[in-house]
Amino acid sequence: MITTAERIDLEKRSAAITLSDMEVFIFPELMYALVLANMMSPRVWAWREDAWFAGLAKMKPYRRIMRLKQYIMDHYAFNLDLETWGLTTTERELARFRGIIDEQALAQSNALFGYEGDKYYFDIGIRKHFGLDRYTSNIIPYWKTETVEAMDAFVHRPNYTTGAGECVSLATLYATALFLVCGLPLADLFLMATPLHSQNFVDLDDGILTNNRRLVTKTMWFNGTALSAQARRALENERVTLVAHETGHIHTLYPEATIDPAAYARFGARLRAFLRTPLTPEILGNFIRDAAELQRCFQFRWPVHGRERYIAMEKALQYEYGSPARLTDHTREKLVAEMDVDAFEAEPLPSRIVFNRLEEYLREQPVDIERREDVERLKHQFASDCLNAEIALESLVRFCRTQPRLPDAATKRFGAAPVPLGLEPGMAREDVIARLESIRGEHPVADLAFYAYRDLNRTGAAPFLRAAIQRCPVSIEGARAMREEAVVARVRALPEASIYDEAGRLAQPDEVWNFGRGDGVEKALLLANVLRARRPDDAMRMRVAPDRAVLEVEGRSHEFASTKGLREQAWEIPGAE
Repeated sequence: MITTAERIDLEKRSAAITLSDMEVFIFPELMYALVLANMMSPRVWAWREDAWFAGLAKMKPYRRIMRLKQYIMDHYAFNLDLETWGLTTTERELARFRGIIDEQALAQSNALFGYEGDKYYFDIGIRKHFGLDRYTSNIIPYWKTETVEAMDAFVHRPNYTTGAGECVSLATLYATALFLVCGLPLADLFLMATPLHSQNFVDLDDGILTNNRRLVTKTMWFNGTALSAQARRALENERVTLVAHETGHIHTLYPEATIDPAAYARFGARLRAFLRTPLTPEILGNFIRDAAELQRCFQFRWPVHGRERYIAMEKALQYEYGSPARLTDHTREKLVAEMDVDAFEAEPLPSRIVFNRLEEYLREQPVDIERREDVERLKHQFASDCLNAEIALESLVRFCRTQPRLPDAATKRFGAAPVPLGLEPGMAREDVIARLESIRGEHPVADLAFYAYRDLNRTGAAPFLRAAIQRCPVSIEGARAMREEAVVARVRALPEASIYDEAGRLAQPDEVWNFGRGDGVEKALLLANVLRARRPDDAMRMRVAPDRAVLEVEGRSHEFASTKGLREQAWEIPGAE
């Protein structure tokens, strides 16, 4: 009988292999463990030899980052398909995490267990938003965070021409590549998770946010475009539940924090500065571009052949589509030159505020949105039969000043920091791996990184087998209609090619099934997963050696050749629950 502490430790190590969104939320060490696992992989190191990054060392950091962004845009798609990694139930997962996290707190903080987010953002049910409404209410997806190898392997799936990954996969990949390819110090990279999204804050210049495949600068954050509106949603409408850094993490729900307090204070100050801007005429215009529902209350004035003419704001902004010029910055004249003269009206449009007058007001009487009296003074300028000035001003202030809801450091107990990671730009891959190997006993995240790395020559097999048999439903469902002989034949016919290039590293059964390829050890585990679901009470074990794997099921053996070089050992296949 294992102790509670041993059960939690096994669950955490097994979760480092599955890396589902819910597991990363519950075990916050896992997010940075995946960054380190990707850092050990040869895949991202190989990017540095790509012609796309030629001359990178001579570029300034910002240009390097923009170069990286385009590489990721070209090579990875965003994927949040429900069927990719299969489904589970709230009851099953809550049973796993009982004694680890409070169920009520979980339901209030995680989208998969009942959290519905800010009603302003989610005016539809969260289950419908994610396509879960077609299932019963207790069904939740295994949104698994992919290693870089699994992201690359999406090219083997139908209807994909590039790699792919969900938001945590992309955030951790960005963090890895910003360090390895762009040479940014890990001290300047902060990973953030909200209940529905993951992104990074890069402490460079005014700051940069990663947002799935894209990057968002401070200028972009306030430019009022559809892309910036999408990027703003998480920080505007959700609390940040987790911040991960090279020094540790801080989590909303846990009283203990391991992140360096000074690093966290710096992050908070820099992020808040990134999310604030003074109110200028240009920012006012960007706000109106962003607030589509307010555009019907504004009009734009411009002299046409020497006489003042007027055009509805929403009509004027439509001319920005397909044009590099914008109505709200120094390129305004170029945009107006592209407008049709007959689009303008000779007289002011009734009940609409003249946008140019507001611009003039802000130039002549600057408004500090931090001062109540300044905001009240501005409110009178928004007076209109068409507009609720109070609501409009509140929206404008929020646009200029997003208040991130971060974990409160004052409520946390900051524990003694483990040994430093000690990873610096310019280190060789072998040195990175050696450093992480040397501190595994003293640094829990470094130890978990080897489980996320999937190297069974460096870790015990029990966590991997637990994940393989208990959290790979896609292969079980995919083979459900097949007879056992057909399943065996299907598995044997798969190409002999693991998605993990190196010896010792193994794919999970659903990765083998989804990507249609695997080494012999991986095929044997895939077969074990399907047969365990059909034969929950049968004795089942595997014998592995450097060149082969043998699955034994009630006296029948299935042997597969392998090139994984695993040390000789015997594995008991666990139960399905």
